[in-house]
Amino acid sequence: MSRIAVLGAGAWGTALAISLARRGGHKISLWCHSAELAQQLSETGTNARFLPGCVLPPDVLVTDDIARAIFEAEIILCVTPSPYVRGIFGEIAPVLDRDQVIVSATKGLEEGTLLRMSQVIAAMCTNPVVVLSGPSFAAEVAAGIPTAVVAASTSASVAQRIQREFGSSSLRLYTNSDVAGVELGGALKNVIALAAGVVNGLDLGYNSAAALITRGIAEMTRLAVACGGRRQTLAGLSGVGDLVLTCTGSLSRNRTVGTELGKGRALPDILRDMHGKVAEGIRSTSAALGLAGRYGVEMPITEQVHAILHQGKNPNLAIRELMSRPGRDE
Repeated sequence: MSRIAVLGAGAWGTALAISLARRGGHKISLWCHSAELAQQLSETGTNARFLPGCVLPPDVLVTDDIARAIFEAEIILCVTPSPYVRGIFGEIAPVLDRDQVIVSATKGLEEGTLLRMSQVIAAMCTNPVVVLSGPSFAAEVAAGIPTAVVAASTSASVAQRIQREFGSSSLRLYTNSDVAGVELGGALKNVIALAAGVVNGLDLGYNSAAALITRGIAEMTRLAVACGGRRQTLAGLSGVGDLVLTCTGSLSRNRTVGTELGKGRALPDILRDMHGKVAEGIRSTSAALGLAGRYGVEMPITEQVHAILHQGKNPNLAIRELMSRPGRDE
């Protein structure tokens, strides 16, 4: 039986722990940053705060002791918000065995450094790293609804191992060697989802939403290719697939934030009402613009999202400016 440690007991971490436990053949530990959450999960088997209504199997070890969680784990699955990834691996790197495989399921970019999560992890340890990404709402994965995602690694054998270990009748994994493309697709789609939410909040209709999503994938692809990713990767599950889900699904936190912004609410008020739940696109927007500046890539949608989020720009004005840009070839 493989030992798998899941680091992060938010909605996505809890859902993956449930999926892995339901699959069978593994010993699963789930690390919670909060002792209070660890106690609640241990006592009730439910994550009322982040994933209500989904039951954690009783054989999953829940702990707030990270050393205990990763002890003898063959696979370490990181599902923490992006700002905490560097600190966590800085803490555990000295005790990692080089044969332990790290799986990153965090869809974000590190502010300041502009690094993808696999790059942050690689800066802290020498372990093989796999990126897990794709269209996957946590609640649906936890419920066993059929879902397809991508496991990306520069090592085909390591990606195939994760494909075997994580795959089940309800979770199908494809492999990909384009780590940059898969990871950037997962991070950048959150930015476009914020914009899609704004369109929804302004009640602009289906035409506007379709245009926004289509031009969003073009924008994501330009930056991903400039950063070394492959164009075809952004046409797959971790690009178009995840973008369509996050821009149209009501379970999307990023779309929800954008919708509230479109309705005229202030960002601090929206975040307060989320009670600690994370919309990664808010952080990724600045990093995406940083990468765009570094590589000379035009990202007009991302620029307007950044202005709405961080400069208080009126969402109606942002849409008007996008529509009044000079004409060009598609």
